[in-house]
Amino acid sequence: MKKILLPLVGLLLLSGAIVAQPGPTDLNARTQMDLRFAPFFHGVASGDPLTDRVIIWTRVTTNQTGPIPVSWAVATDTGMTNIVQSGTYTTSDTLDYTVKVDVTGLQPGTWYYYRFARNGRFSVTGRTFTAPTGAGIDSLRFAVVSCSNYTSGFFNAYGGLARRNDLHAVFHLGDYIYEGGGGDDDREHEPPNEILVLEDYRMRHSQYKLDEDLRCVHQMYPFIAVWDDHESANDSWRDGAENHTEGAEGLWTDRKSYALRAYYEWMPIRLPDPSDDARIFRKISYGDLLDVFMLDTRLYDRDEQEVGAAVNDPNRTMLGPAQLAWLSDGLKNSTARWKVLGQQVMMAPLEAFGFPINTDQWDGYPAERQRLYDSILTYNIKNIVVLTGDIHSAWATDLPGANYDPGSGANSIGVEFVTTSVTSFNSVVNIGTQIIQFANPHLKYINLADHGYYILDLNPSRAQADYFMMDNIDVAADYRYAVEESWLTEDQDGFLQQAQDTAAASVQSQAIQPGKIPPNLAINVEDPASSAGTMTLFGAYPNPFESDLMVKYYLHQPGRVRLTLTDLRGKVLHQIDTGKRATGLHFADLRVPPLPSGFYLLSLTANGKTATRRVFHR
Repeated sequence: MKKILLPLVGLLLLSGAIVAQPGPTDLNARTQMDLRFAPFFHGVASGDPLTDRVIIWTRVTTNQTGPIPVSWAVATDTGMTNIVQSGTYTTSDTLDYTVKVDVTGLQPGTWYYYRFARNGRFSVTGRTFTAPTGAGIDSLRFAVVSCSNYTSGFFNAYGGLARRNDLHAVFHLGDYIYEGGGGDDDREHEPPNEILVLEDYRMRHSQYKLDEDLRCVHQMYPFIAVWDDHESANDSWRDGAENHTEGAEGLWTDRKSYALRAYYEWMPIRLPDPSDDARIFRKISYGDLLDVFMLDTRLYDRDEQEVGAAVNDPNRTMLGPAQLAWLSDGLKNSTARWKVLGQQVMMAPLEAFGFPINTDQWDGYPAERQRLYDSILTYNIKNIVVLTGDIHSAWATDLPGANYDPGSGANSIGVEFVTTSVTSFNSVVNIGTQIIQFANPHLKYINLADHGYYILDLNPSRAQADYFMMDNIDVAADYRYAVEESWLTEDQDGFLQQAQDTAAASVQSQAIQPGKIPPNLAINVEDPASSAGTMTLFGAYPNPFESDLMVKYYLHQPGRVRLTLTDLRGKVLHQIDTGKRATGLHFADLRVPPLPSGFYLLSLTANGKTATRRVFHR
């Protein structure tokens, strides 16, 4: 972990790096696959709302091969009777059977409901909100989350957010998935190894979206998301990562490409530039109240992390020239009251004994940070609010400029709100926030131990963050929480003060929440026409494969399972019988003998029914 300069107990835990993590205790059994959700087991999601459009997403789990047409509809009511837009989208194995539609022709500042259909079966109904336009927007409210490691605990923070009814969107600042393997009991990663290739990344996204709490929060609110490092590999940068070894783990360019492709397939995000699939930075406006600039401080053009005097090289870049110019120009031309920067790593200095603690943060790129500050100061840009994740702890801080006064807040460039993790491991030893604050007087609030999120509440007079901490992540469906502290910055101030009241305590119902179960009858497992009633084939990984195929499937009733690999003419090349398996999710490792490069058919047979998937051997 070369990015850590000071091997101090506790300070090491601020790095956000991969470390040995304790698993959750008192685990419940794995959630059963509810056949009422078939074939849309992964639920629905929406994202990147503009004034006239929004992305809607789902995934079809199918036992068929070839193109799959899926119908979609958007309405103004939960019953889906007043339909305003509809259509058909054709997906296939090249998209991992994901469905993503950019629905246009919508009205600004409006709640909509949407769902998908295939062969007479419906997805759960989702709810989304388009960005308002113009002047006179009274207030906006967002949840801010990051760092949800499946193996570290239950996603109770997501479930708690799904039960609120007062948000306009959720900002996800990265580490939506984690690339490592392992886990504990029923919070194990799938696949169990570190993910390296496209099918690995797809499988990991699939696992996360089968989590009920994550599925529910996606159903209720649009997401505005960016990736951090664990969507690819720990401490990643433009041309590599701390957790990637060239040769042993393949080319970084390939792994990065796989990670980005799976992310775009599985997340409700709009490519801002279809000709540049590495670009995720983009702007979303909410009328005259808010401009949101979602940044990529991780993969687009970041130089490799350094330590010591090398961090002061004036040519080192975090955003890269193109992104910094885009951001500076956007801030200069913004007419919105608040300019919010959604990004990955802590921007405010964090030092001990005069040295940066973590050079994976902006502290490792001080010249780039100063270039951004200079642009803000040159154009006298006010009301800068930075939203940050990554560090697995909660912070509220001023952004100190030259001659910053911690008492009055004078010469603060803006403010930064850092969200803690949903589950990812943080400090279990409080080293003393007073010690940290003494060395960093711009830090106004620190929580090193808890998990949760904050609510960002904006109105014309102030921007406020209320920090919600979950009571428990070791037991499923424990949605108890405490509002620990609230901090705000007033219009034109650019520095923090502690809020006297919790803005997010006043919950106003903005729209009816749709039901959490789709309007389908459960598939009859005895139906002779339905292979889905017997089993569901989630996928074969990797695809393309070389020697081993891992097959992921779900049995809806106990049965004997046979896996067969044939050529396209039906000749059996390899076959295994796994014996009788119980109801539930299973994996089978199919070790294939040497074969010529080309397409083959993988068949899974259980209880007299067969599902087929086309695979490619390279």
